[in-house]
Amino acid sequence: MSENPEKTAPLRTQASGREAFSRNLALWSLVSLFALCLAWELWLAPTGSGRLAIKALPLLMPMLGLWRYRLYTFRWLSLMIWLYFAEGAVRATSDQGLSVWLASLELLLSTLIFVACALQVRLRLAAARAAAS
Repeated sequence: MSENPEKTAPLRTQASGREAFSRNLALWSLVSLFALCLAWELWLAPTGSGRLAIKALPLLMPMLGLWRYRLYTFRWLSLMIWLYFAEGAVRATSDQGLSVWLASLELLLSTLIFVACALQVRLRLAAARAAAS
């Protein structure tokens, strides 16, 4: 007797070029934002005793997930990054001197991270839909 084998989508083992680009953009923007936050609060324009540098620590958590193409990491990072965008927006409009430029760079990097994460999620969900049909 011949049984009807279930149709299963083939597993992808490599990311497409667009997926790799969006992952690399998100990862390197995240690394840059981490370095910016540390440099800003410790050396470039410190506020107080440098305790605000602790704001860079949450940026370490998603790095491994981005490196491993974990879709869940891209999703929650696209939400978390708005905290850094908000801080950059507040400091770009309220600080003076070098801090304004650093806050503007924080705005740019957080926007790049969001766009890259959103693109990654869209590409991966579209690929999953295409594989299922």
